Amino acid sequence: MNTIVSTHNLSKRYGGAYRVNDVNLTVYEGEVYGFLGPNGAGKTTTLKMLLGLAKPTEGKVMILGKDFYENSQAILHQTGSLIESPSFYGHLTGLENMRVMQRLREAPDKNVMEALHIVRLENQKDKKVSQYSLGMKQRLGIAMALLAFPKLLVLDEPTNGLDPSGIGEVRELIKSLPQKYGMTVMISSHLLSEIEQIATSVGIINDGKLLFQGSMEALQRRSTPSILIKTENNEAAAKLLLSGGIRALPKGEVLALEGIDDRRVAEANRLLVQAGIDVLRIEEHKRNLESIFLELTGKEKSL
Repeated sequence: MNTIVSTHNLSKRYGGAYRVNDVNLTVYEGEVYGFLGPNGAGKTTTLKMLLGLAKPTEGKVMILGKDFYENSQAILHQTGSLIESPSFYGHLTGLENMRVMQRLREAPDKNVMEALHIVRLENQKDKKVSQYSLGMKQRLGIAMALLAFPKLLVLDEPTNGLDPSGIGEVRELIKSLPQKYGMTVMISSHLLSEIEQIATSVGIINDGKLLFQGSMEALQRRSTPSILIKTENNEAAAKLLLSGGIRALPKGEVLALEGIDDRRVAEANRLLVQAGIDVLRIEEHKRNLESIFLELTGKEKSL
């Protein structure tokens, strides 16, 4: 696969403190790359360095196979972005704001209406932006980022200000972009459930350091599922299973069996039934992305 974005030891220091420290990102063509971390983790600072909005203290940025700082004009022509909150002329309509961006991006007329259609603002295009809701402004910002139908689309917290219905629409839009328009998408978020549903690969950053990078499947594999068993006598069940070489740890009203396969689960069930201990429930418990994230960061931060 072609590499669309790569960084080498990318760092940003303010005073004596690093906001981003030796980050090595790799984003491949056609991916939806979820950039995940708590507020203040370094996500926005990293994205700003990818787009030339902040100068790295150290490190290198390669986009579309070229050194960004040697080819910034050509690269930015093929890149769309929405960083932090979008900026508009409030006294102009949505369409007029799009026309301003059209001239800056030298985009064809058809792109304007198509972008507005994609974010479902075509019926609101003649309303002044000062009269837009926060969610409408966010969607207009996404439309502006889409205007040139770029090879790389960078979105920083794109669902901010959207209601649940709007979040769902943006989610489906982002998922469709690689296949429908050939775009590669980088999306940052502190909303773990959103990244889990959108991204094909993920990078997790905390305190300026990249803690994990890889496919969503690889991240999920870091979590070995637990088998939870509830019996009518958990204390006796735990002792019996331990005598059979199966460790069962109390976890509330159930026993947790870590790292065992289906054959051993069946063996555990058989041991309990043969000993006359009623098995009330057996279930597999898989940790979600949030629990894996908290394990990687080593502490519960505000998300």
